[in-house]
Amino acid sequence: MIMFDDILAELEQIFLRHDGALSLRERRESFYVNRDLRGRVALVWDAASREQMDVNRRAALEALCADMAETLGNHAFPADLMPIESEAPFTAEQSGAVVFTYGENLPFTVVDRMLTESSWSSRATEDSLSKRMIVFFSIKGGVGRSTALAVAAWHLAQQGKRVMVVDMDLESPGLSSSLLPDDRRPDYGLLDWLVEDVVENGDEVLERLFATSPLADGSRGEIVVIPAHGRRYGDYIAKMGRAWMYRMDGEKRISWPQRLRTLLHQLDGQHAPDCLLIDARAGLDEIASASVLDLAPRLVLLFALEGTQTWTGYSILFNHWNTIGQARNIRESLQMVAAMIPPLENKQPYVQRLRENAWECFREQLYDALPAGEEEQDAFSYDCNDEVAPHNPWIIHWHQGLSALKQLHTLESTLDAAQIQGTFPFLRNLDEAFREEA
Repeated sequence: MIMFDDILAELEQIFLRHDGALSLRERRESFYVNRDLRGRVALVWDAASREQMDVNRRAALEALCADMAETLGNHAFPADLMPIESEAPFTAEQSGAVVFTYGENLPFTVVDRMLTESSWSSRATEDSLSKRMIVFFSIKGGVGRSTALAVAAWHLAQQGKRVMVVDMDLESPGLSSSLLPDDRRPDYGLLDWLVEDVVENGDEVLERLFATSPLADGSRGEIVVIPAHGRRYGDYIAKMGRAWMYRMDGEKRISWPQRLRTLLHQLDGQHAPDCLLIDARAGLDEIASASVLDLAPRLVLLFALEGTQTWTGYSILFNHWNTIGQARNIRESLQMVAAMIPPLENKQPYVQRLRENAWECFREQLYDALPAGEEEQDAFSYDCNDEVAPHNPWIIHWHQGLSALKQLHTLESTLDAAQIQGTFPFLRNLDEAFREEA
């Protein structure tokens, strides 16, 4: 029985079987594979191209469709409903879908219909915000990601930078209220804007969407917070069910990640931040993918605790990028972070295990494969202990005082500057990253 995971590999073998009769390699622009919301695939063929086929070619195309239906079973459209005819180029048909190329021996285009309009399948084009944006992401929650982001914001503000913090963890809001005491919270939050923008009310929310955090009081810089929700969170659950809607601009469809990116540009015009720190949703859902890929940040910090759950999660993600041919577009923005290193007498074995497991994930899915003993100057490949490799973790230690801290805006009353620097060595890596960009 063919399962969902088998579909694309089986399709490549089917196309190879029929390549001789249909010249599929040369006709890649004439067809694509559509995979619907139920996981069923259909062959879509250019109507004009089919019209020009002789009898033998038409018979070969019907044989291909019959092979798809028989081999893939319930995961394919019936043979008598294929091929679906359309007019190439297929730009309109690909709107709102994830589009990628699959296959090494006979590559073909897949148009994947998804319930949401954000995915882990491609990275957006970089823009003027990308170089100033850092996303804090983790496979699992509870790894100190939000605390590390608050510390990074404090550190950058101490250097005189204007920092914008965006709480994208809408399903589990916490950073917002932790950085902003009650008397500083704005009327609205990011969720309000996403809902109001769909009905073209976004501008009404924009001026009451942000506030400054007391965490930066007394520093040379400033921390501007875009919270998940405002002073009054209202009917939060009902709003969550509508936040991911697209908006129509005339006949143009604007997905919610595109809307989010537009908002950040508007806020950038208002506040002109030196850097943007994005607290992404933990896990592999669509909110996290929008932060990591649709915003095209220059740097994505991958928080990790040493353990099977961590590496299974990152392996799933990296394997997806490798399978659909997107690894090269994404990998250079990634950086592993060893989060909340336990207070062991000797921490080095723990860090080394984490480094080795991170290296295995990167080596198998993201690094270029090189023959043993050979090196290529432009190859994206690193040894396990290479200190500048993205798998080599930036370090954050566990601290008992921080684990009991309820409000991040009181950070300096819990730890002095020297203790913060000692607990969060990754701040030095951040400084170096900004220096390299400059």
